[in-house]
This record gives sequence, C-alpha cells and structure tokens, in this order.
Amino acid sequence: MSEKILEVNDLKINFHTDNGNVQAIRDVYFDLKKGETLALVGESGSGKSVTTRAIMGLLAKNAEIERGSIKFKGEELVGLDEKSFRRIRGSEIAMIFQDPMTSLDPTMKIGQQIAEPLIEHQNMSKKEAWHRALEMMNLVGIPNAEAHINDYPHQFSGGMRQRIVIAIALIDSPEVLIADEPTTALDVTIQAQIIDLMKKIQAETGTSIIFITHDLGVVAGVADRVAVMYAGQIVETGTVDEIYNYPQHPYTWGLLNSMPTTQTSRGTLEPIPGTPPDLLNPPKGDAFAPRNRYALKIDEEQQPPYFQLSPTHFAATWLLDSRAPKVEPPLTVQQRWAKYIAEHPEVTQQQAQPVEASAILTE
Repeated sequence: MSEKILEVNDLKINFHTDNGNVQAIRDVYFDLKKGETLALVGESGSGKSVTTRAIMGLLAKNAEIERGSIKFKGEELVGLDEKSFRRIRGSEIAMIFQDPMTSLDPTMKIGQQIAEPLIEHQNMSKKEAWHRALEMMNLVGIPNAEAHINDYPHQFSGGMRQRIVIAIALIDSPEVLIADEPTTALDVTIQAQIIDLMKKIQAETGTSIIFITHDLGVVAGVADRVAVMYAGQIVETGTVDEIYNYPQHPYTWGLLNSMPTTQTSRGTLEPIPGTPPDLLNPPKGDAFAPRNRYALKIDEEQQPPYFQLSPTHFAATWLLDSRAPKVEPPLTVQQRWAKYIAEHPEVTQQQAQPVEASAILTE
C-alpha cells in the first residue's frame, strides 16, 4: 500500500462573525497517499475549499481551527507560523484556483509569473528560471510557447490561462497539488483536455492530487478515491467504483440522480430539494435529514456514525444500521447497484458495521 503523504484528523474549523460562530468544518477525517488523486465532492458551501485552504495555511483572519490535526509527511501544519508555511506553500503543496484570470497578475508577463516560484523558493537565476518556465509551458501544452512567453494573461484563451495556472503550480515540483474546481469555467471539450493534462503530468511526476468539484461527473475519469462532503462533514468515502456504482448515503444518491448521462431523457433529472443547513446553528441530528426523503426519526435526534462496508468504503447514514427499514433508492442508483453487485457478488454477504470516524484513515 502506498505511503500516506497527508493526513487530516478530527478537523473542526469555525468562522467568527457578528452573528456568531459558523461551524464550517465539523470532525473531518481523510488522508492522501503518494501518487493518488482524492476527489472532494459536494455542493457549494459544503466545506471543500475551506478544508484545503486550511492545508495551505490560507484561512481567512476570522477563521479558527478549534481542534484537529493536519499532517504533511508527518509534520503538523496546524499552528505553523506564516514563515514556515511559506517554506511549504508552492514548493511542496501547491494550489490551482478556480478562476485563472483572478489568479494571474494582469501586469506581469506569463514567463515571469511561471518562473517566480523558482526564483523565490530555490534562489534560481532569472535566466535558468525562465528556461524552466519555457519547458513547463511546453509540458502543459501551450502551442509555440517560446513565442508567447512574454505575453500577458489577457492574450490567452480561458483554456490556455488554466494551463498557465497549472504550470505555475507545478513548476516547483510540489508533492501535493490541490485543484480547486479547475475546470468549472471551461467548456466540456477544454475540461476534458485539462483533466487529461493533469493525469498525464501526475503519471510523469508522481504528484498526489486533491481534486475539488461539485460535479461527480467530472471525477469519474480523474480520481482514485472520492470523499463526499455535506454541511462541513464527510458523509461518504470510498473508491471511485464504490461511490459511483454502490453509493450508500442519500446525499450521494441525490448527487448522482441529478447528474445527466448519455441515457438521460429530457425532464428526468431530479434536483436535491431544499438548501443546506445554517451552520451558525447546525442541526442536532443528521444535517441532511431536512432534505432527505429517506430520513428516519432518529435522523432528527442523533447524528449517525460511520458504517463500514469494505476496507475503503464508509458512509454516515442510519439506513445502514441493522435495525433500519429497507428503502428503495432512486431508479438510477438501483441500476448502478445491480451492475456493481453482478460484478462483486460478495457485497451481498456483507453487513455494514458502525465504526469510529477515525477508521476512515487508511492503514
């Protein structure tokens, strides 16, 4: 089994506001292995970006890590001072932000922006750093890179600007790359190109990737494992195959059921009703219960534990309790289950068992 490079343990983050404390991240556990891609999936406001900004040491001034641990190669990042974070940020853990136009300096030449991390972190000469920048521009697929290294961001298309942002993130050979919705603003053709590019670079460099998205459809071709987030918590985690084809949490069912496929007929997509809870006052029980048509009475009173379905598959839903009634998930989910069970008949013999949240962290 691959070595863990990052481990997030019992993370809780609050934002102090005039109206009170927003409990944005609540008891989050996950890890990342070398050379692996982990997707964090969920609606806007679920806590994906806040979690990864904590890893980068880029939380807002009104944010507080109330408890928990973030370890990178065994080094504790929680409580690290800004000088120490600058040593890690960019050189060992890098981030691709969602909108390349706001990430790039419109007054600086592209070559200068790509070369800057090498000059800053490695004390490389400008000549050598620009040479490396040109190599990186070619690596990320910018046509005729030598002729465009002195161009400015506005002279590139949206897809090319995203490639430039990826080049900046990768120029210092980071061990962990956080991609925060890197394809959201792009059309589907360019999305596919960017995802293929990230997979190609990962295969060549062995970089570990955390891929943030609200779209489960994007994840299928890029991730090894998936963690589904809702209201500041991870509600289900597993391999891509387990999450796509044997999902267990009703929120994951809702995300999959609202995702168009080549078989989707007009008017059949079902959005998830309602809105996420107010995290100034999180609900006592399951945060998804008010939007969950499969909710049980206990969901309103007690937060469910994680239930383990396999060494890699966990879901926090009372529906997996041995005392819970059997429910019929959406037809699209039933179809996924049928295909998965046909290929993995052993799952029908397994009984999900409640476990501590820390069990999510792989051995």
